[in-house]
Amino acid sequence: MGTPLDASAGAARGTGRDRWIDCLRALALVRVVVYHSFSLAWLPLVFPSMPVMFALAGSLVAASLDRSGVNPWPVTGRRLRRLLPPVWALGVVAVPLMLWMGWTCDSTRGVGSPLDWKTLALWVVPVAEPPGSAWGYDWSKPLWYLATYLWLLLLSPSLLWLFRRWPLRTMAVPFVLLVASVVGVWEADGRGGEVLLDLSTYASCWLLGFAHHDNRIRPLPLVRLLPVAALLLGAGLAWALRFPDPSSGSNIDDIPLAAALWGTGAVLLLLRMYPDFSGLSRVGWLDRLLVAVNSRAMTIYLWGNPAIVAAAAVIAVVPLAATLDDHPVAGPVQFLAVVFGLIAAAVLLVGWVEDVAARRRPRLDPWPRGAARPGPPPGPDAPERRQQAPGTEGLGAR
Repeated sequence: MGTPLDASAGAARGTGRDRWIDCLRALALVRVVVYHSFSLAWLPLVFPSMPVMFALAGSLVAASLDRSGVNPWPVTGRRLRRLLPPVWALGVVAVPLMLWMGWTCDSTRGVGSPLDWKTLALWVVPVAEPPGSAWGYDWSKPLWYLATYLWLLLLSPSLLWLFRRWPLRTMAVPFVLLVASVVGVWEADGRGGEVLLDLSTYASCWLLGFAHHDNRIRPLPLVRLLPVAALLLGAGLAWALRFPDPSSGSNIDDIPLAAALWGTGAVLLLLRMYPDFSGLSRVGWLDRLLVAVNSRAMTIYLWGNPAIVAAAAVIAVVPLAATLDDHPVAGPVQFLAVVFGLIAAAVLLVGWVEDVAARRRPRLDPWPRGAARPGPPPGPDAPERRQQAPGTEGLGAR
């Protein structure tokens, strides 16, 4: 689970959109919801949404920094302004509800964290994962992404400068940090350690976003890129199988070094492929749905887990739904239908906060009034389009 700027406004003006990027972001959001609904360990292998969304975030932040000229700090301010209000909207609901249910922590299962004035401040500025109670742990669990994004955003002016001068050496730094963690040079203890571990895991994908923005990936010959991607994917999978997580086994998202290797290889392939999705505009409803999903990406991400919790409660109290819940096919289909229905309700109820954060006219209905004009995929020698889209520049979840 970044903040692309004003895609719906761009669509309304008829500007071209990069439909491949739109599809990657939408697919990542759907995969996040499905993964959190059923905890399918193979889903991150099929589509690693977290690495993909960090790469898209890095690309769009690099574009914003280039437009900012010599002063990068207005970019940081605008991105924070886009990031924080949707988080506050969730916190206004989640924190009082968790207090009402009784704020407890279950240390045996490792769920929940204490609430005090210092940790409450993380719901205001999430420099680390905001706290959640044992009951509301699923509400706060995905918010680790926000802390990772925030720190990568703050580091981006320096990272972009370093990457453009020493790309390979800069790309190697996160892997060196991860290896140092594996061999015990440093421990991921406490909130600070967890943030550093997440930064090390996904910084390489953020840097690949820089490369995408600079058009360093598209011109690469497949004969050179495929072996590198295959090596990274193979190393990530081998590490996950050889050194599984004590609690979740070989789930690659829970094994930082494996996640970094697999994600980097997958992102290289996805940003090199670039299929032509411009024909999507001929399927009007699907094209508009894609724009709407991208325009409410932050809301979908933040409210996905609450929708999953609420869906389970709704199905349990409806006799027919509870009966269908045990069916091997109808049960999961029903559950996803209720989950996405509740997410749609959240989009209608609180999605307008994303418009306020972006200083757009608030809209309850994100459905575009006019179809965006898709542009053709960039050629290998063409500069990447600086597409902007509302929501977040990279959303996903482990």
